[in-house]
Amino acid sequence: MTLHDPQNPFVALLSARRSVAPLGLTGPGPTPAQIGTLLKIGARVPDHGKLAPWRFVLFQGEARLAASRHIAAVHLADYPDADADRLALEGRRLAHAPLVIGVISRAAPHFKIPEWEQVLSAGAVCMSLVIGANAMGFAACWLTEWYSYDRRVLDRLGIGAAEKIAGFVHVGRAGAKPDERVRPVMSEIVSHYRDVH
Repeated sequence: MTLHDPQNPFVALLSARRSVAPLGLTGPGPTPAQIGTLLKIGARVPDHGKLAPWRFVLFQGEARLAASRHIAAVHLADYPDADADRLALEGRRLAHAPLVIGVISRAAPHFKIPEWEQVLSAGAVCMSLVIGANAMGFAACWLTEWYSYDRRVLDRLGIGAAEKIAGFVHVGRAGAKPDERVRPVMSEIVSHYRDVH
């Protein structure tokens, strides 16, 4: 069996990986040891300059609901006529999966490392967490949503003024196998460079 063999389990995992929405995730979640392994996988990404321009915030147990209540409070401040169903939705944003990993981008101007590369590194962290979770037998979803961009929510979650949310990675067990989605047509997104000079 070779690395490019479709029977290779890692190739098979990557070829079939599918996100599962938080509402479709359930427990049990990862153990503390599994979480440690998952975070090490997440941190093992390309990182020009070894800056670690990202950090993790874990939402587990009651803390998931407490954080979600902050989200709901901000939503209610903006939409005082929001109905009970919508407030219930906002009040559980981070509480569906047994584990939510907030990936916080700390990208900043640097004399050598472009800030854009630091941002891309944080994105790589999110994707590595998703792949790692799937490889460990879990299902996962990488989301941001409106509250990731609302400074009031970020302040209540302890996200620094110069920091941004790269993503919330929701990790749990899939209640059902997710349907496949439409994927890009390779011929429409792949080209070959040819030097014309």
